[in-house]
Amino acid sequence: MAEAAKSLLIKRYASRRLYNTETSDYVTLEDIAAFIRDGREVQIVDLKSGDDLTRQYLLQIIAEHESRGESVLPVDVLTDLVRSYTTQAQSVVPQFLAASFEMLREGQSKLMENLTALPSPLNSMPGFEAMQRQQQAFLKSIMGGMATAPASEPDKPDPKAKAKQEDLDAIKKQLAELQSKLSKL
Repeated sequence: MAEAAKSLLIKRYASRRLYNTETSDYVTLEDIAAFIRDGREVQIVDLKSGDDLTRQYLLQIIAEHESRGESVLPVDVLTDLVRSYTTQAQSVVPQFLAASFEMLREGQSKLMENLTALPSPLNSMPGFEAMQRQQQAFLKSIMGGMATAPASEPDKPDPKAKAKQEDLDAIKKQLAELQSKLSKL
């Protein structure tokens, strides 16, 4: 678990090759996508300048998946994103997207918790475990490998959860205020 929390440093050389500092070997964009699907945080920096290139490479990974027909983002969403770069909504969009994905991850976590905490008569039903595995695989494929935090035990409160919830509440409040301001315009 500590390994997943530690950010994986990838260095880009002048030749544009990407070097994994953890394993001391070169990696591809597909390798980086696999690290992210496995729940790793990745940071990509230019070796010479020290510039953070993570955003640029993440966008490139998304573009390559989209170009191969692995469409996740509908055209209208992409159009709205492009439009947001030229409007006053630009400051709202990143916060809104972050809050939306956080809610999606929380929903997935709760759904997975509920699947494993079903009443015992269903658990003893023949084939129930296989059905649970299929549902979990289905959800994982739908979510595109989005990392989910493991459910914390009920008797051990998660100190980070409270901070995350406070941050989420603050973002929701800001979104509501901005929406109110926009509707007045």
